[in-house]
Amino acid sequence: MGNVVVIGSQWGDEGKGKIVDWLSERADVVVRFQGGHNAGHTLVIDGNVYKLSLLPSGIVRGGKKSIIGNGVVVDPWALMDEIERISEKGVTVTPNELEIAANCTLILPIHGELDALREDAKAGVKIGTTRRGIGPAYEDKVGRRAIRLCDLADKDSLNLRLDTLLAHHNALRIGHGTDPVNRADLLAKLEEIAPKILPFASNVWRTLDDAKKQSKKVLFEGAQGQMLDVDHGTYPFVTSSHTTAGQAAAGSGVGASSLDYVLGITKAYTTRVGEGPFPTEQNNDVGQLLGERGHEFGTVTGRSRRCGWFDAVMVRQAITIGGIHGIALTKVDVLDGMKEIKICVGYDLDGKTIDYFPSNTELQARVKPIFETMDGWSESTEGARSWAELPATAIKYIRRVEELIGAPVALLSTSPERDDTILVKDPFQA
Repeated sequence: MGNVVVIGSQWGDEGKGKIVDWLSERADVVVRFQGGHNAGHTLVIDGNVYKLSLLPSGIVRGGKKSIIGNGVVVDPWALMDEIERISEKGVTVTPNELEIAANCTLILPIHGELDALREDAKAGVKIGTTRRGIGPAYEDKVGRRAIRLCDLADKDSLNLRLDTLLAHHNALRIGHGTDPVNRADLLAKLEEIAPKILPFASNVWRTLDDAKKQSKKVLFEGAQGQMLDVDHGTYPFVTSSHTTAGQAAAGSGVGASSLDYVLGITKAYTTRVGEGPFPTEQNNDVGQLLGERGHEFGTVTGRSRRCGWFDAVMVRQAITIGGIHGIALTKVDVLDGMKEIKICVGYDLDGKTIDYFPSNTELQARVKPIFETMDGWSESTEGARSWAELPATAIKYIRRVEELIGAPVALLSTSPERDDTILVKDPFQA
């Protein structure tokens, strides 16, 4: 039995929460390895809806160890609020169920403030961030001035790091025409939250090493999607972390040899939140229909998602870069009743056909989709739990997707409900 990495193969919002929850029943440990509380997962279990941002999806399953790895940037106040909300729904969250890497970077209030200052500035590119401070926190991490969870346990260390951090941030704030940080107020907030979050701090690399020695199954859960990767995505309209499968190792403290199977969660159409290129976007009745049927609103922000046809070129590229072995195809039921369905099979770039997504931002904005049109189906696929329940034309669409992206469907999701899933290949037994 192997370990499984779950990543999104598009621009996020592919339905990772449900698939991770479905897989977590087979896992012993569930790990978040990148991102922050800008990403959201919605789980529907026995009619109960759970909205998670920082907590791994496995937290709602009793008897599972949940881990927030060092690759995640953690807002301690947002995390404690989330723990409180989930506890009110009867989910137990103690240090026995949840461990947080002691060396993870903290998101502070000043990070969210800087995010907003930049987005509201007239100059520069509008990225469309969630304004939750994720980007600035990652900047401080790379700049070696971040405050980490372990620093909260040592007052002298905390004070020293705070001075280093504020020397940088105050200069930025003055440049944006706002007041310097109130140091005493920020320190007081950190000292207040410290005893609440420190009990969860742990050397998670050791926990995962012990799990490996005991042959336990580990599920590594990514946030966002691969086309938002800071290197491989539609830069600069990307997130501030690596969303590829390789980050599962670096972001949790395990060796790459511990990653056995990569499952790419893939929506049967395409959506995107915020700014940036989107070749197959449909600013018309089709896009509106997909958004309404798919309930395409962000779990965290509530923002409407931009919608369009399936982009096989982009997904094929994500599969190649991410080392994806198989996909979980989600929201096929949203396409029910459509007379025709289009798939992007290539791009037209200034009259030349290309089969890849360019790295250059200007070229990304200029590519035009080359569509292949397929017949739709009038029957319902919602709730189907076997291939026999699917219309022949729906199966034909799925097979064409597999052919175009160069990867098989391992799982097929036909509704938000956990059990409305067709298993083709168990990733843990692949």
